[in-house]
Order: sequence, then structure tokens, then C-alpha cells
Amino acid sequence: MGDTARGSFARRFGATFAAGLPGVAALVAWVYGTTDAADVPVELTATTYAVLSAVNPLLLLAASCAVGAYAAPRVGFESHLTRRVERGDAVWPRLREEVRLAVGLGLAGSVAVVLVDVALAPFVAQDLAALGADAGTLGGVLAYVPVRFLYGGVTEELLLRYGVMSAVAFAGWRLRGSPAAGPSRGVAWAAIVVAAALFGVGHLPALAASVALTPALVARTVLLNAVAGVVFGWLFWRRSLEAAVVAHATFHVPLVLLSLAQVALAA
Repeated sequence: MGDTARGSFARRFGATFAAGLPGVAALVAWVYGTTDAADVPVELTATTYAVLSAVNPLLLLAASCAVGAYAAPRVGFESHLTRRVERGDAVWPRLREEVRLAVGLGLAGSVAVVLVDVALAPFVAQDLAALGADAGTLGGVLAYVPVRFLYGGVTEELLLRYGVMSAVAFAGWRLRGSPAAGPSRGVAWAAIVVAAALFGVGHLPALAASVALTPALVARTVLLNAVAGVVFGWLFWRRSLEAAVVAHATFHVPLVLLSLAQVALAA
């Protein structure tokens, strides 16, 4: 790798890694603010415990940004941010053309996930009974909003789309032996589906902390998140990483409003 290529890689990595840090910080703040003192190991302070919760996300973010910085431009996946740090291109003029589609698909994806969840409710009602009995508090819902939008909307897109999806597309493209032609539609869709499935699987540990997992509950959780992941992946493929980020952030807006409505009804 020549000096120019190394410099471009470093700029892409640095810009995307920095973009993911606010999400990790939001996660640390949420852990610090919501963890019971009784749940903190006796050898740690609450602050240390919260800071240590960032270790795994930071490692995953660094790995994903490194993989994406190498693979994404080689398979033709766009990022306005990386174009900005590499070539000086302005971000907003290019992103402005994608915002309406991204917002629309984010809202549509959210509605679709809610409808699928309602359809699956009879199969997991017993599994979710204990979880559903507690709608949470207004403070709890609002405290989680930065995590939804910063970690979910930005950091998760860097992990799953920029990292995983780019890696799968790059591997499929190279294995198919047609580097001049670029990744085929089949390779791109395989990358979208793999990243979306892993997006769903990645939500299981948080659910397992609140309720016992069953096969039906696992299938429901993976499916709901994979539906959203396919939408975000398509946007990354056909538009840009930033379009996927906008859609993911928008996706959470109806879900936050639904959570607030549940709290109000439970009061």
C-alpha cells in the first residue's frame, strides 16, 4: 500500500471512528445513569463500571471502521463523510438528495416492524408477559433516547453496514473472481441479508438481560430487526452510508413515541 493509499485509508478510518464515538459515549452515560448500585461489582465504582462497558463497543467500532475503510470503496459503497475527508467534497449537497427517501423508508420500516410485531404477538405473548408488564417510566424512556439515535442510528450503522456488509460484499466479490465488474446484485443482496441477520442477533443479549429467551422470542427478535436491517442495507448499497444513518435514526422516532404512549397509558 503506497503512501497515498495509506493516507486515504487513515482518513476514512479516523472520520468514521470519530463519528461512532458519540454513540459509545451515550451508551456509557446510559449505563452510568441506570445501573443499580447493587449490580455494580464491589471492586468497581459506578463510574469505572460504566466506562468499562465501552470497551467492547470501542473494539468493535475500531475493527468495523478499519474493515469498512478498506473494503467499502473497493466495492463501490459510498460515504459522503469519507469523500469529504479524502477529496474535500461537501456532505450536505449530496446528502440532501437522499434525505427524503431515507426518512420515508425509515418511517415505513418502523411501521412495518410494529405491524409484524403485532402479527407475531400471539406466539410470544407468554414469553413477553413479564417484560410487557412494566412499561417503564418517562425518565427511563427519555434517558434512552440518545442511545437510540446516536448509538443505534450512527454507531450500529458503522458496525453492521460499513463494517460487516462491506466485508461480506468484498469477500463475495473477490471469491466470484470478477474484480473488474464489481460486486453483482446477488453478492450485494447476500451482504445486505447477512448484515441484517447479524443486526437482529446483536439485539439478543440486551433482551436476554430482561427476559428468558425462547426459540419463538429469538426468532421474533431477529426477524423484526432484520426487516429494518434490510432497509438500511439497501440504502447503503444504492445511496450512501449517511442515507442509512438517516433512515435508522428516523426509524426510532415512531418507536420513541410509542414508548411514551405506553408510559402514559400505564400511568
